Amino acid sequence: MLPSLGARSAKLRHFIHKKLRQSSRISRKTLELSCLLVGATLVALASLTFAALADYALDANRFWAAAWPLAPWFILPPGMALLAWFTRNHAPYVAGSGIPQVIAALGLPYGANKERLIAWPQTLWKIPLTFLAMLIGASVGREGPSVQVGAAVMLAWGAYCRRHRLAFSGLSANELIATGAAGGLAAAFNAPLAGIIFAIEELGRGLHLRWERRLLLGVLASGFILVAIKGNNPYFPAYTGATTIPHMIFWVALCGVVCGIAGGIFARLLAKGALGYAPAFLRGWLVRHPVIFAALLGLVLAAIGHHTHGQTYGTGYHTVAQALDGEILQPHYLGPAKLLATVATYWSGIAGGIFTPSLTTGAGIGSGLWVLTGGAADHNLLVLLCTAAFLAGATQSPVTASVVVMEMTGSQPLLIWLMTACLIATPVSRQIQPKPFYHAAAARYRQRLQAENAS
Repeated sequence: MLPSLGARSAKLRHFIHKKLRQSSRISRKTLELSCLLVGATLVALASLTFAALADYALDANRFWAAAWPLAPWFILPPGMALLAWFTRNHAPYVAGSGIPQVIAALGLPYGANKERLIAWPQTLWKIPLTFLAMLIGASVGREGPSVQVGAAVMLAWGAYCRRHRLAFSGLSANELIATGAAGGLAAAFNAPLAGIIFAIEELGRGLHLRWERRLLLGVLASGFILVAIKGNNPYFPAYTGATTIPHMIFWVALCGVVCGIAGGIFARLLAKGALGYAPAFLRGWLVRHPVIFAALLGLVLAAIGHHTHGQTYGTGYHTVAQALDGEILQPHYLGPAKLLATVATYWSGIAGGIFTPSLTTGAGIGSGLWVLTGGAADHNLLVLLCTAAFLAGATQSPVTASVVVMEMTGSQPLLIWLMTACLIATPVSRQIQPKPFYHAAAARYRQRLQAENAS
């Protein structure tokens, strides 16, 4: 018997209703994906703008420091003092790298304090303050700041989309923060894969983060959008040194141990701060006069820069590029000098990252190691290995360090050796600084917020 007209009509209505629901789900997913890609684009554009400003500041600093060699003695002390004063009084949560602030925000419970460390209006100061720090010659990088800015951009965009019921209703603040932060790193280094590894190894350490496909897509999109704009070019010139040498494992181990020790010392100096090493009778003065102390540190930076012919100013990008191109770095103690310059800058409390300065320190150590060993191994290879190993020793994130350096230099055939050097450097560093520096600094930010709430 044929179904009645009413039964056929009911089935048709049910079919149409089912298809409409499916279409609604597809449209909702498409809208959410579109919003995620818009957020990734905003992160990439923020990073691109930051990079353009940083390049201008570094070029300007090289010009005036070379034209007037005595000028840093008169510019760095008042410049550092002014930046330290402004940061302390008007933007206290943008001091230093920016990565500890993101890690601290991820670890805070949901509530009023969750977004204070990466609130967009304050985090925006990170860009001009880092720009000015580079302009005067402080030893800072833009990659850590790009992580904080990326997190703030994505979190603000996510809040806008939720407020207007566009997307992200199923994503937590932590997931938006982590996506923006990792996307900021991917865009800063033009290294999409490194952004993913950084998110999982560094940001996800000790935290439960749901790394869904859409979040990973957001991180990759930030990197690939920048690649589409700037081209698929490594951050540094492509590596052209040897890929294998006699007794390779010995040289890899040597670089790992030396850079693990140096990276551990570097991380400990940063983690303890000036107060941790100052004599007891000076600590009270340092607490009461941080701006004067920043000016004194500016004199230290000028002295180090004078003895290294200006190579410790700024990120040190050109120094790494020259070392990877086979140039023997002069003076031979440039690596330790860059380490001290970066520590002095960080102790001042101004805004600026340590990522690229760490790479420069590692390159200087590698070039110096080549000199100390009488040129027994390929110079470029030692520079590459030490660049990755020192970063691993400083951050205690071996996979991130090896992948970042591999992507930045186009040295894919050496990835296994880079990772081996980093895996050796990390436990060596941990003997000197047991807790990873970024996480130690993040814990202090959390304690600071708790103290402010209690007062």
